Amino acid sequence: MTTQVALRQLLYRLDGQSYKAYKDLAPVYQFPDFTLLFDRIQGDPFAAPSQCRVRMPQAIAQLPQSWYQSRSREIALRDWLTRQCDRVAQALRQKRGSGSSGLIAISSPRQTILERTSAFVTEQWVELRLVVGLPAFGRRVAGRQAAEMLCEDLPELIAQSLRFGALNPKTVQHHLETAEDADWLRSQLASRDLVSFVADGAVLPRRSGVDDRPLPEGIPFESPPALRVEFTCPNRGKITGMGIPAGITLIVGGGYHGKSTLLHAIERGVYNHIPGDGREWVVTDPTAVKIRAEDGRSVTNVNISPFINHLPLGRSTTQFSTENASGSTSQAATILEALEAGTQLLLVDEDTSATNFMIRDRRMQALISKDKEPITPFIDKIRQLFTEHQVSTILVMGGSGDYFDVADTVIALQDFQPQDVTAQAQAIAQQYTTHRTAEGGQQFGPLTPRFLPACPVESDRPRWKAFDLDTVVIEREDIDLTAVEQLVDPAQLRAIAATLVHIQERYLTGKTTVPQILDHTLTAIAQTGFDPLAFCPPGDFAVFRRQELAAALNRWRLLYRHLAESPDPRRSPTPRQRPMPKEDGEENERSPEAETGDERRRRRRGSTQA
Repeated sequence: MTTQVALRQLLYRLDGQSYKAYKDLAPVYQFPDFTLLFDRIQGDPFAAPSQCRVRMPQAIAQLPQSWYQSRSREIALRDWLTRQCDRVAQALRQKRGSGSSGLIAISSPRQTILERTSAFVTEQWVELRLVVGLPAFGRRVAGRQAAEMLCEDLPELIAQSLRFGALNPKTVQHHLETAEDADWLRSQLASRDLVSFVADGAVLPRRSGVDDRPLPEGIPFESPPALRVEFTCPNRGKITGMGIPAGITLIVGGGYHGKSTLLHAIERGVYNHIPGDGREWVVTDPTAVKIRAEDGRSVTNVNISPFINHLPLGRSTTQFSTENASGSTSQAATILEALEAGTQLLLVDEDTSATNFMIRDRRMQALISKDKEPITPFIDKIRQLFTEHQVSTILVMGGSGDYFDVADTVIALQDFQPQDVTAQAQAIAQQYTTHRTAEGGQQFGPLTPRFLPACPVESDRPRWKAFDLDTVVIEREDIDLTAVEQLVDPAQLRAIAATLVHIQERYLTGKTTVPQILDHTLTAIAQTGFDPLAFCPPGDFAVFRRQELAAALNRWRLLYRHLAESPDPRRSPTPRQRPMPKEDGEENERSPEAETGDERRRRRRGSTQA
């Protein structure tokens, strides 16, 4: 094992040589306080930065064991260390030549506390996973600048990020306790027959659609007395707020009074939030899924017959597939896929729903008879979902009072403040009857196991990229996740992309149901982490939920294309396995961030043409 001194000497010798001379760096260097491990050395100053790990013994870091004694605290501590390193790295960052020269960075978190691969903590050591842009002038090694960056800046960064003496214990403790209390609150919902909890004093409005930080002038939330519940958290102690009970809940009110804002906070309540976010104490059933219409998405082998029972030309709806779903069909498919993934709570906003899927009023029923209308509206299935499958729904509805007939709870928003108007809504429903005829039968309908077609791997080393929160690209094919609204961090998309490649290699055989695919995959990740799915230990992945992995898999057009080749997915051949990658793992030499707008448009046109 070579030392920090040897690293400096080698970098001086490499000064002025071809950039590929950086490949002479040893994989491991021992510094006085930590070990530096190079996992991938970039081959070009304009390529994706080099990947490395820094591991410090706990004897030097001296992080208190109480900070990571529980699973909840361990995840929160890893998240906080990532944020601390990101803050220090941005302060130390300086340009040192061509391309990404001089860059030292770590995955940059947002408002949610997620389990990340950027930091790990055990009783023996603490580890950070970084990227470094090895300095160059043109395509020549800038050895002296590299020595300054790796032998001076890096030790300072690690000392300020990992050593207990450089940290603010009160800030760290507050971060950990906030996450621990939120996890505890979420675990208590089912025992109180609740699906969501919004604490008094929470600030729900965000600054903008692209800025998820709290609105400074946001009005603190105050729960209505009839829905107020109280918990005693392990750290915070007593907390009160609005408890939304299981069943069917309507959120109503005038435009711009906070209906969608409340639903948005509830949908993000499946995650923990950092102190100061305003939604730290907004928690939701962890299986909740936001449902919306999604024109143009692909659907593969979904039994949509509970909502759509016949189609023109006799097309089957029990194994329905299309490459270009309508709004109503896509919304029906998304609900059935969510149930398949195990959701117990549907979140729906009429603003992003297909009108003909949500409601068919008495006048339309009189004009278009049921035998000429294949769609059974959601209003006639929402109660059956709860009574037969214990699946609750929270629905923002401002345009149809017909839903008063099926609602258990009605919450009205005025100036971002909630009121319980359940009694008034029920009285109105009795006074102004709709005279609708319920459609779709007395039962919800069958939920059948779904097999996906076999999709053989066509490349020895499938390539993937992820763009912000909306797109995953696998082998030049886009998976559009714009409508999957509960993805909150680009690191989740990177992890999903690598996981989908793994699923294609192992489980898209046509012989495994979707729930089995999800079970096997997530169990393997829980046991071994993401490292086996990447060419080298990834530092920019974050854990995703089962529901978002299923959503990405279901939107992969690869499945629809292979469906025509394998009409019966259960009798399809087993795909071949990808061989082990080469040791240097240069699969992503050019980072997604380095791709220009023109290149991205050309890539997408090529993907569409393919």
